[in-house]
Amino acid sequence: QVQLVESGGGLVQAGGSMRLACVASGLRFDTASLGWFRQTPGKEREFVAGITWLERLGRGPDYADNVEGRFTISRDNAKNTVYLQMDSLNPTDTAVYYCAASRKIVAKVTSDFSSWGQGTQVTVSS
Repeated sequence: QVQLVESGGGLVQAGGSMRLACVASGLRFDTASLGWFRQTPGKEREFVAGITWLERLGRGPDYADNVEGRFTISRDNAKNTVYLQMDSLNPTDTAVYYCAASRKIVAKVTSDFSSWGQGTQVTVSS
């Protein structure tokens, strides 16, 4: 059974930084594509960033336009962990953030992902 457990959420002031972590178990982590999504009440879950297992062969991560240049996704296969470093945060980044795992080589939409974490709340105050 695949389990994804996020951590690192909380409250931060606008302009600040935060790093989320997601530890995975029950899957072949080094051949999984991983992603971060976020969701606010009344809205659909949206893609934030994704990293393929081809990353070690030079295939770079994918980012949503509204986080490109501010957020960085990375993975540590030895620790079965994917990270999301978030810098220059603003109140519009407030959401519940979810990590997800996929067997697809490249995964960028919710339907590509088969396993999800429980989510962690990120709140950015103005």
